[in-house]
Amino acid sequence: MKKRNVFTTYLVLVLAFATLTACWSGAAQRSIGRYGDDSAITAEVKVRLAANDLVKSLQVGVETSHGVVQLSGFVDSQNSADQAGSIARSVEGVTSVRNDLVVQ
Repeated sequence: MKKRNVFTTYLVLVLAFATLTACWSGAAQRSIGRYGDDSAITAEVKVRLAANDLVKSLQVGVETSHGVVQLSGFVDSQNSADQAGSIARSVEGVTSVRNDLVVQ
């Protein structure tokens, strides 16, 4: 009877470990996918800012986390800051924009 209890306990532990391992790998893959999405969003925002003559893209920093784009740096006018925010919002996958640009 004791052998049966040891076997049952061992089996339960193996199944629990397998279940937890499966959950962890799924979470890691989702996080890697999100990182890739955020990188693609950042790159697209930078490309669109560089193509715009009104915004001096070299003075604008772009960071993305979970679809939220943060713009930072300095621009010449409020119009430039607003235009940069509009450009960032137009990129697919952006959930919101935090426009921290400072007008000099």
